[in-house]
Amino acid sequence: MKNQFNKSFFWIIYFLITLSYCQEKSVTNKSPNIVFIFSDDHATNAISAYGGLFTDLAPTPNIDRIAKEGAILKNVLCTNAICGPSRASILTGTYSHINGYYKNYKGGVFNNQQWTYPQALQEGGYQTALVGKWHLASEPVGFDYFKYHISKGEQGLYWDPIYNDNGNKIKEKGYATNLTTDFAIEWLQERNKDEPFCLLLQFKAPHREWSPDKKYEHLWNDIEMPYPLTFNDSYLGRELTAGDTEMTMDYFSRQDMKMLPPDSLTQKKQRRWLQYGFKPGETVKLSKKLSSQENRNLKYQKYIKDYLATIRSVDDNIGRVLKYLKDNNLEQNTIVVYSSDQGFFLGEHGFFDKRFMYEESLKMPFVIRYPGVVKPGTIVNDIISNIDFAPTLLDMAGVNIPENVQGKSFFQNLKENTSKDWRQSMYYHYYEYPYYHRVQPHYGIRDQRYKLIHFYYNIDVWEFYDLRNDPSEINNLIDNPSHASLINRLKTELYQLKKSYGNNMSIEELRYISDNDFGGLESNKKQ
Repeated sequence: MKNQFNKSFFWIIYFLITLSYCQEKSVTNKSPNIVFIFSDDHATNAISAYGGLFTDLAPTPNIDRIAKEGAILKNVLCTNAICGPSRASILTGTYSHINGYYKNYKGGVFNNQQWTYPQALQEGGYQTALVGKWHLASEPVGFDYFKYHISKGEQGLYWDPIYNDNGNKIKEKGYATNLTTDFAIEWLQERNKDEPFCLLLQFKAPHREWSPDKKYEHLWNDIEMPYPLTFNDSYLGRELTAGDTEMTMDYFSRQDMKMLPPDSLTQKKQRRWLQYGFKPGETVKLSKKLSSQENRNLKYQKYIKDYLATIRSVDDNIGRVLKYLKDNNLEQNTIVVYSSDQGFFLGEHGFFDKRFMYEESLKMPFVIRYPGVVKPGTIVNDIISNIDFAPTLLDMAGVNIPENVQGKSFFQNLKENTSKDWRQSMYYHYYEYPYYHRVQPHYGIRDQRYKLIHFYYNIDVWEFYDLRNDPSEINNLIDNPSHASLINRLKTELYQLKKSYGNNMSIEELRYISDNDFGGLESNKKQ
């Protein structure tokens, strides 16, 4: 009887231990997968889910599908609107002055010894992979597999790109957007099926020089694309800031305009010929018969059609990824995000590129799908910034968020559409000057209605905008006496935000950062 009791007791204990193990393993298996799809320089105005000039002419059905089946965030704002620094902030959940990556030029090297959210996911049991554009100079850390662009200063090439494939230099044949997706899907097929995964799929497009896939080269040949209302901005009241840059249509190069160099030139001279137009005083004329305005208009038409055509390929390939997830029964337990490193000017204020704290540059696209958790058709209007991405993804994955991460998880906002305790304003800071595009370094504050900006490098100029009454940011109201008390309140709040995020540098110290090689490991040592 005693032996029978002992045997029964043994099998009960064994069953409980086995059940506990299976439940623990089941929880791990049920952790959501993450596919974070990311592009370079994609403006919200070029995504049909966000509306705008190109909604009907250049729809983005697959990005729209993510928004429709999940959430679209209308107020995601970049803390430093330039490629490398934004990527560093997304990875670390911290501002540029904390992670050490202030600018691309003179110091654009990411310190890969610091904490990043892919490392946290990897340590938490996730398989991690990076495919496509890295653009941070140092080698990626925290990934089980990576294959990223290394040609053209890590900007990558649209055609026949060169990759670093887990330490091996490989030149591939074909169009980068399609190839990068091929490699991402290959990794999804070959991964360990018993572990959750996080895939960072990062496209070069739609970065300059906007080279479309062959099938889309002539997509809008017979159409004149519409012009933004501010295309011929006079910069009245903003002469020293918006009016003193190298970001207008005048600064398109021959390469941007897809002009071909004479065959008689050497390879070195061909490169110089193609780059003509990039520097001040070098104006590319598409025809001697055109007036200055007609020349600007024609350049815009070429630019915007090429830009949107590269996005057509991005959207196509997002569709491929969504299909793979569905066909392989991964759809229900996979978080899918689409975003970009900042916004971009599509002719607004006569500009291309980004950098400014103006809305077109500041706003980032962000759509997310998480079946069964984020309700379809969710719209979030809260002020979110790129330092919030890392803690949110960790929160959704059930992985601990370190205390020194400056961003906050907006997972609850996604489930409730908004949060009463959420921040009401954000702090922005851009450092790079004068290369490239000659945008004065500036910092500022943006809330749901107002924006205050301080340009400080070799000028001392403030700008203030009422976004409700002036969404195009044409009327600088900084000297309007009726707004004096409001401006003073915003200045106080701005300085408080700077202090709370640990940026107490003087103007002299900020100028030093713009002037010197102050990126990557060097800057972190100085911190």
